[in-house]
Amino acid sequence: MSKSIEKILILSTDFLTINLAGIIYFMLRVKTGWFDMLIMPEMFISILIIYFYWVIIFTFVGMYRTWFAASRFDEISTLFKASFVGIFLLFFAIFLDDYFHGVPTGTRILIFIYWGIFLVFVGTGRIFIRSFQRNLLIKGFGRRNALIVGFNTKGNEVHDQILEHRALGIDVKGYVSLNSIFRENSYKGISILGSVNEIQSLIDETDAKEVILALDRDDHDMLVEVITKCEPKNVGMKIVPDLYDILSGQARTSQIYGVPLIDIMPQLMPEWEKRLKRILDIIVSLIILVINFPIITIASLAIKLDSKGPVFFRQERCGLNNKTFRIIKFRSMQHDAEKMTGPVWSQKGDPRITRVGNIIRMLRIDEIPQMYNVLKGEMSLVGPRPERPFFVEKLSEQIPYYKRRLKVRPGITGWAQVKHKYDESIEDVRIKLRYDLFYIENMSLRMDFKILFRTVFVVLFARGHYD
Repeated sequence: MSKSIEKILILSTDFLTINLAGIIYFMLRVKTGWFDMLIMPEMFISILIIYFYWVIIFTFVGMYRTWFAASRFDEISTLFKASFVGIFLLFFAIFLDDYFHGVPTGTRILIFIYWGIFLVFVGTGRIFIRSFQRNLLIKGFGRRNALIVGFNTKGNEVHDQILEHRALGIDVKGYVSLNSIFRENSYKGISILGSVNEIQSLIDETDAKEVILALDRDDHDMLVEVITKCEPKNVGMKIVPDLYDILSGQARTSQIYGVPLIDIMPQLMPEWEKRLKRILDIIVSLIILVINFPIITIASLAIKLDSKGPVFFRQERCGLNNKTFRIIKFRSMQHDAEKMTGPVWSQKGDPRITRVGNIIRMLRIDEIPQMYNVLKGEMSLVGPRPERPFFVEKLSEQIPYYKRRLKVRPGITGWAQVKHKYDESIEDVRIKLRYDLFYIENMSLRMDFKILFRTVFVVLFARGHYD
């Protein structure tokens, strides 16, 4: 089942069940029959408002994300938690409405009856759809191909569990050897297709969506290499951990029917935080562009009068999932500054910077046009700074994990910018990468606000570097 069909089914089911629960609540509240209710326009308006209210809550908690081999119990658990918060807010809204309209307090208990009806209807609809999806997976629709890295006992054990439980929706298409010299072995009809050096082409050939790393303790030095090769392919990666890793409490594991697996680079920021982060990006960037319109106008005139060339500087940068976009800044350097040198990093006291450029850089005015990139969704207020494709390829050859920065939307400011100085050497890049990875692994709205507050101090004291 495709993602679009899945979303249509879920939204349609929610539309029916949420509105049906709303109609029953409305009937109980106003104490009227079906016919009388159908001629009341306020009923339709109220029910539609409540429907969109629940859709917004469900979106924020991630109930419309793609469901794949997930537990139906987890689905109902998420529904319960989301509806608890939603009912809590509705209770106070109804309390205020009743207070101002003089409605008896006894009717407020109906909101809890509505909650019960809501849980039964929406929960039943969700279980029906998820059971339908599960049956489709078992019958072969919407399944995902997988490769197992490591032909060993661990890999065979995971393979057995996948074969035994078709509801997982995973088909093992092959094994990947850890070295270039391997025998033509197979397990239950699935052969070793190639080595780790060939894994990118094997992912393409098998259309693999999951890569399961079953490494022995002696093979852990291969972990970085395998992850680095798989990252550009946008596949899910899971690793079978050592028992020591689990017993020591150093790993958070999920399970495939009893076999523990660790998600590599999981999405740590909850869905509702992602949505709210994007909404805040839109609101703040729009406000900054409007408020700073006079500054934008003055800066544009000053740049035009000071030196030849365009007011704005546009340059290709790598964004989310390595998708390129053109970043927009005020031009602070001489026009075609890299024409003779090729791509080079800017440096502190760079002679190519113009007189006006020095001023707008010092005041961070050159960064204001990037709010347009934020508004378009190419950037965020907070995230790793976007780098040019030339340097991304160059640095990823020298620094393992460098491309992990591309797993999140780049930002105007970031943890690396408020914690470290200008990039003057490859070692500075390595240090900043550690800060970027720390941010990615600890992404949260709280972390974003902390970085934004620190950025204010960085700007005031002219510290940090944003390119």
